[in-house]
Amino acid sequence: MTSEDLILGIDFGGTKVALGLSDRTGALLATRRLDTDAEAGAEQVVTRALAAAAELVAGAPLTAIGVVSPGIVLPDRILLAPNVPGWEELHLADLVSAAFPDVPIAVGTDAKAAALAEWTWGTLKGADPAVFLSLGTGIAAAVLVGGHLLTGANGAAGEIGYNLRTPQDADGFASGAAPLEEAVGGRWLGTRATALLGRPVTAGELFALARENTEAKELVASALDELSMHVANLAIAFDPARIAVGGGLVRSADVLLPALRERLTAAVPFPPELVPARFDQDASLLGAVALALRE
Repeated sequence: MTSEDLILGIDFGGTKVALGLSDRTGALLATRRLDTDAEAGAEQVVTRALAAAAELVAGAPLTAIGVVSPGIVLPDRILLAPNVPGWEELHLADLVSAAFPDVPIAVGTDAKAAALAEWTWGTLKGADPAVFLSLGTGIAAAVLVGGHLLTGANGAAGEIGYNLRTPQDADGFASGAAPLEEAVGGRWLGTRATALLGRPVTAGELFALARENTEAKELVASALDELSMHVANLAIAFDPARIAVGGGLVRSADVLLPALRERLTAAVPFPPELVPARFDQDASLLGAVALALRE
């Protein structure tokens, strides 16, 4: 391998950190995963991740590094990322640059980077406009026009987890709420399912239970009914050629996609093609690689 062939991707998540060494085609040559251990704070996450990255690279020359994280990643802070104590005060690019001097570094939001990976190597390739819908612990969307990410004035375009659900949600973000995410995000679905069924249940387990359990089926149907309305409104606003659905909940695509497709067909003047994302496990990690290659 030469220095022009190697890209390091780092995906900081709420519960894990994924590291990957890739070539220019997006093929992961080596990977490693670490627990975030969020309660111990932000600095230890970055310190351990960069040490693991150095071991993964093993001194090989790099052409670029891509780093992604939840939230809006700015040079001196990270906005809308409260899940790890101290994360919003991190100078993430500076910390990575200190560990890997003289290597170009690109930083960005994980869901938007995942969209870029899908457009570069996955099921959004050739679609214009294209939408990536990330359904997992949280809810987010990313829009690409001509292969370029729509970031918005503050980098927050597509943060649909903050969508209002009713006129009574008028305060929304100002009151500390993320109304849509708290209704249909994986973490909150798991919490509601646990309370409903009287035992610990994850969102993925809830979708599996919905095939035979009446209470689980009703909870999933209610969540999908609400989610599909917001996805339809997104399609009406941007008129995409294709929507790719990714994130952890896409493992329940047999339940999820038909509900979304039915609403899109009924509500959208020009219904977009709806497909599962190519990448689920490594979407944001490959997005970090795609971001590094792009910038």
